[in-house]
Amino acid sequence: MKTRNIYKSFKAHLSIIAVMTLAVTFIGCEQFDLDEDPAGSQLQVVTYSSMPQLELGVTGIYGKLNKAAWMSTFYVNGWSGDDITTHVASNKADFREYDQRFVTPENSRTFDNWKQVYEMIRAANTVLQSVEGVTLSDPDSNKQERLIGETYFLRAIMFNHLMRIHGRIPLVLEIDPFQQPALATQLEVFEQIESDLLQAESRLPVQSQNIGSTTPSKGTAKAFLARLYMDWAGFPLKDNSKYAAAAGMAKQVIDNAGAHGFGLEADLAKLWSLAGRFTQEGVFTIAYSNSAGNLTNRKMGKLGLPSDPGLNGWQETFAEIRYFEDMPDGVRKDATYFAELPVADNGAIDIDNPTKMLRWEEFKDQQNPIFRKIVGELADGDWSQFQTLRSDLYMRYAEVLLIYAEASGEAGSAGADAWEALNKVHRRAQGLPIDTPDASDLTAGDGSIQDLAFTERKWEFAGEFIRWNDLVRKEKVQEALGDRDPQVSIGTAYDENGVGTPKPLTSAQNPILGSLGTDNYYAPIPQQEIEQNPNLGGN
Repeated sequence: MKTRNIYKSFKAHLSIIAVMTLAVTFIGCEQFDLDEDPAGSQLQVVTYSSMPQLELGVTGIYGKLNKAAWMSTFYVNGWSGDDITTHVASNKADFREYDQRFVTPENSRTFDNWKQVYEMIRAANTVLQSVEGVTLSDPDSNKQERLIGETYFLRAIMFNHLMRIHGRIPLVLEIDPFQQPALATQLEVFEQIESDLLQAESRLPVQSQNIGSTTPSKGTAKAFLARLYMDWAGFPLKDNSKYAAAAGMAKQVIDNAGAHGFGLEADLAKLWSLAGRFTQEGVFTIAYSNSAGNLTNRKMGKLGLPSDPGLNGWQETFAEIRYFEDMPDGVRKDATYFAELPVADNGAIDIDNPTKMLRWEEFKDQQNPIFRKIVGELADGDWSQFQTLRSDLYMRYAEVLLIYAEASGEAGSAGADAWEALNKVHRRAQGLPIDTPDASDLTAGDGSIQDLAFTERKWEFAGEFIRWNDLVRKEKVQEALGDRDPQVSIGTAYDENGVGTPKPLTSAQNPILGSLGTDNYYAPIPQQEIEQNPNLGGN
C-alpha cells in the first residue's frame, strides 16, 4: 500500500511538470508578453469561470519558477558568502562582482534575476485577481483553497528571495498598466511576506500533494515563516521578539514533521544525487523535467569543475579554500566536497578504472576544492553535463531544526528539545544514528546553543547559496570576509605516485574590492529598472 501511494504521488508530481508546458502556453498566449521587461510587461486579468483555468494559472506560476531558478543566476547572491567563489577570469564577471562585494547596477545576472522573479510575482497577482470573489465548482471542495494557498506561498517566497538580495524592493501586489511602484520599507516587505505566508498556511493541506514537497503544505509555509522571523530578528530591523516567533513556528513544524512528510535523510550525500530528487528532507523542492517545454537544472555538474583536460568544466562554482580547510573532517565534509577525483589517463573522471586520484591542488586551471553538492554523485554521470534532473532543495528540514535551536537560545527558552534538534543534525554530520544520543552530543559546556547552532549552519549549508544571508542577519560579514584578501599559505602538491610536497597556495583568488560594512550588504537595483521607473532609486 505504501509503495502504491508513493507511485501515485510520483505520477501526480510528473503530471504537474507535464502540464506546465500547457499552462505556460495557455497563459503565455493570453496574459504574458515575455518580450517586455517586468517593469513594463502587464498581464490581463480575466475572471476565472472554471477550475481548469485556476489550475492552469497556478501551474503557470510554477513554470515561471522553473524559468527563474534553472540557472545559477537565481542564486547569484550566494557568491557573496565566504563558502563559495568563482573563476578568476573566464566569463564569470557577474559572479565575481558578488564574490568581491563590488556589485554594479549594470550586473546582468542581477537584472535577469530581477526580471524573472517579477514575472513570477505578476503571474501570481494575475491568479489572485482572476479568482477574487469567485467560487469554482469541483468534486474536491478544497482544491480552490489549496491552489490559492500555493499562489500566496509562491509570491511570498519570491518577495523574500529578492528582499534578501536587495533589501528594499517594490511590493507589486496587483496588475496595473500605469503603476510605477516605489520602494517599500523593509518593514513593509517583511509584513507583506508574513501576510502572504499566513494566507498560504491557512489554505494549504497538512502534507504536500507530491513527494519531496514540490508543492507547499502547511508545514512548508510555517517553515518559511520561521526563516522569515529569523531574518526579521537580525539586521536590519533587529526585532528580537521575532526569535520567539521563529522558535514557536519551527517547533510546530518539528512536532508535526511526520504528518508533513518531513525528516532527515540518513545518508547526507544522497541529497546531491539523482536518487535524492524527491527527498523527505525537502521542505520545499524546485523540481526539473526534461519533458518538452520544460527546463532542466543548469547549475550543477560541469559548472562545478575546472577546465582541465578531461574534466572540461565550466569554472562557475568553486569552494573557498579556507572554508574547506576549516570544516571539521567527517561524513558531512565528504558529502559536501570532493578533495580528489578518480581520473583516467586522459584526465576524465573514471570511477571504474581510474589510473590516479587527482587532488584539487593539482588542478591546472584553478586550484580550489570542488563541491560535491554541485558536481553531484559521480556514478550518476551528470558531472560531465551542463544540465541535470537533480532538484533544488530550496529549504531543507535540517534548517528547521537549526532555526529552532538557534531561535530558542536567542529567546532564552532553549530546553532539552532544542538541544535535541541541534544534535540530530550534529550526529548525522559525524555518521552517527540521528535519533540516538551520543557522548559527542553538544551541550551547554560547549557554548551557548545559539552560537553552536549558528556554527552548525555554517557547515551544514556550505555551498547551498544561503551562507551570505546568515552573515548579514548576524552582522558577521566583516568577521567572515575581513581577512579574505589573497594570502599565500603552504599547502601540499601531489605527484603521480601520490607523494606530497609543500606548495604555496593562494587562499582566495578574488580579493574583496567593496565595503564589508552594512552599507554594502545589499545589491543595487538594476540600472535598467531605475531608468524605466525612477521611483526605484536609492535602495
